[in-house]
Formats: sequence, C-alpha cells, structure tokens
Amino acid sequence: MIDTKLNTYYIAINMDDIELNGLINEFCNLDGIQAIVLGGSQISKHSDNKSDYDLYIYTEKIIDQNIRNKILSRYCEKLEIGNSYWELEDNGILIGGICFDIIYRNLQQFIKIIADVVENCNASNGFTTCLWHNILNSTIIYDKDDMFKNVKERFSVPFPEKLKENIIKRNMALLSDSLVSYDKQISKSVYRKDIININNRVSAFLASYYDIIFAINELPHPGEKRLMEICLNECKLLPNNFEINVNNILQNINSISEMDKSINNIINELKEII
Repeated sequence: MIDTKLNTYYIAINMDDIELNGLINEFCNLDGIQAIVLGGSQISKHSDNKSDYDLYIYTEKIIDQNIRNKILSRYCEKLEIGNSYWELEDNGILIGGICFDIIYRNLQQFIKIIADVVENCNASNGFTTCLWHNILNSTIIYDKDDMFKNVKERFSVPFPEKLKENIIKRNMALLSDSLVSYDKQISKSVYRKDIININNRVSAFLASYYDIIFAINELPHPGEKRLMEICLNECKLLPNNFEINVNNILQNINSISEMDKSINNIINELKEII
C-alpha cells in the first residue's frame, strides 16, 4: 500500500501537509499515471516560509480537467485549473495555506528533452540544464514499474565535458563574442534610455552568465531562484568579485559608463576562469 509510504514521507517533512497527502493518494489511484514526483523549494535546503511544492505528474495522457478539479477542490482554499503559460499546470493554495503547482508531463517526451541535453550535449540560451536538475532532485512518490527510477538512473551521470564546452561556447558568444551579443545590445539600450529593453537584455545576459557558471562547476542549473546564494554556497570556482559585479550591473542600469564597466568586469573575470 502506498498510503503508509506517503504518510511516513510527509510527516518527516511537515506534519501539517495532510491535504497534500490526500490529493496525492487520489491521483495515484487514477488510470494512466506513470509516476508522481515531488520537487520545489519547499523540500529543498533553501526553503523558507514562502516556499511551495511542485508536484510533477507523469501520465500516458492528460487527466480530464473535471476529474482534476473534483480531486483538488476537496483540498484547496484557492485553485486555478488548466494554466498553460509554461507547461500544463494546476495551481493553488492548500487548505493549510501552502502554495503548490501540479505540472502534468508525458514521460517519454520529457526523456527526449533531457537526452537532447545530457546525451546529445545541445546547449541553449541560458538555463540549459534546468530540467536535468529537476529530474535529479525530485523525490519519487509513486512510480509504476520503476519507470521514473530508471529515468533518474539513466541521467545520473557526471556532467558531460562536451556539454560543458557547448554551454560555454554558445553563451559566451551571447555575452560578448558576437555581433548580436548582449553587451552590445545593452549599451545601445542604455544610450537610448530604453529602460524596458535594458531590463530584458540584462536578464538575458545574466541567464547566459549563470549558465556558464554552473557549467564550469559541472553542476546542473537549479533554475531562476536564489542563484547568488546557491553559487556562493555550492560552486567551487567563481570569478573574482562575483557578487560585487552582479550587483553593480543591476544597480547601474541607467549609466552608460558604469554599465559598460560592470559588464566588461563580469566578462573579463569570467574569461579568466574558463
């Protein structure tokens, strides 16, 4: 029986998560469920009182929206069904006050996405290895025929050297080494005082920057949140003045000279450790 395993696990995390236990048990009994895994900042070592649960439900086909609504309504004080801004999700607040996101995925499609990164070593514009990190750091709650366990084992491999090289090459070109690089775009936007585009390009610049940082340290990228804290605590190799330089680029967003100086410092000190 999975009830005992579920209750033992959740009591070890939070004695108040009765609602989460309940909805998980109901989803486990639906047809077509391949795996249910738990992630999110609530179960990480970086959790705080604003942290939430991410529940990933891997299915052969999408669960009918009416069935999902019927289950979740019993355990939630607020609920949104069928959000698809990123992936297909149901989002809500449990009666106990904890926020949660339920993300529905097709396991075979997801395996192809991870394999394209980990095994084919294809890099992207920032956040290359986030989904790999997601798989490795999710806790299995329900697993039909050990399907998800086998996926975790398949991708529990050292950081591929070729992937590391590809992430660095692609994202360094985006930072400064091409005609369309972010540093040039930011400089133009600051000159024009185009504050919206400045913010957009600085965000993209930092996304590529952190992608390189995690690749250099051979760590899968943990996502958008608490990146400075995670880097300082977990990365063995960081550029000189790492924290200062990142803060400077954010604090000098309206000054052409200071922005150019901050970006040049970031790029030059990053190149020293590559």
